[in-house]
Amino acid sequence: MNKTLTVSSSPHITSNESVSRIMLDVIIALMPAAIAAVYFFGWRAALVIVVSVLSSVAAEAIYQKLMKKPVTIKDLSAVVTGILLAYNLPPTIPLWIVVIGAVIAIVLVKQIFGGIGQNFMNPALAARAILLAAWPVEMTDWQSPVIDGVSAATSSATSSATIDGVSSATSGATPLAILKSGGVWAELPPLWDVFIGKIGGCIGEISALALLLGAAYLLFRRVNSWRIPITYIATVGLLTWVFGNDGLFTGHGLYHIFSGGLILGAFFMATDYPTSPVTPKGQIIMGIGCGIITTVIRLAGGYPGGVSYSILIMNVATPLIERYTRPRIYGEVRGNA
Repeated sequence: MNKTLTVSSSPHITSNESVSRIMLDVIIALMPAAIAAVYFFGWRAALVIVVSVLSSVAAEAIYQKLMKKPVTIKDLSAVVTGILLAYNLPPTIPLWIVVIGAVIAIVLVKQIFGGIGQNFMNPALAARAILLAAWPVEMTDWQSPVIDGVSAATSSATSSATIDGVSSATSGATPLAILKSGGVWAELPPLWDVFIGKIGGCIGEISALALLLGAAYLLFRRVNSWRIPITYIATVGLLTWVFGNDGLFTGHGLYHIFSGGLILGAFFMATDYPTSPVTPKGQIIMGIGCGIITTVIRLAGGYPGGVSYSILIMNVATPLIERYTRPRIYGEVRGNA
């Protein structure tokens, strides 16, 4: 039978890509940052990642079993959420907080709203925001990298504490914290150290080099579009350079780009399919909006970061963005006002 003229409902474009294949690509892209984290922070970073992933997968499976729903852990989305959550935590975080964060991300933010594709904000970032509000001290204990037994502390101001048997006596200020306190060039670590990851910070955000390698893989595989991450990063870099501490055009744009999880957020979380616009114009608006909010929080707010909150705010605004940027349907007649 000739089906040349057969009419069927949309979609009419098919693809061999599946959810599990896309999630596997994301996991592969995140691996360079995991290697960098273990190199700079030691096996404690690997332990946090493993606990976060296992807790996320278990939370999804248990919830779906209890709710008598199909168990979907094979799509690897819970694994991605677990990795991203771990990447937004310091290496010294108590493991019980990691488990709570995984349950919040999977059950409260993802599954309650219908599961994969139905969540209205990024699960890992939402969990991080809640954990930061509940346990601010544990969530901001920035351990400086230790290489060959020598601390690469970024600040002379250190604190002494022991969490889960791991000493954090080498904790120091991050580059963004130094900038926030009005620090000068001499107090900042070398830009190369910031780029490769020899600074304090969250597990997955410290090495911009490793994250960019993963981002290049995602772009090569066409998993992500360039619009959101590039406009996001460019907006932050431009605005933080223009509005410097010492007047116009005196800012430290490159430090703001390579610090504070901007690369991680721009390529791996702001581009989350369910929570970001699908239209090209909407993606550009999303990137610029994230960049403006991040800059405002960093320069005018009381918190040196801002990536997590900017993405969450723009996640909520995504339906509105798509409403005003969706293309007109062919043959559509504009209604009278």
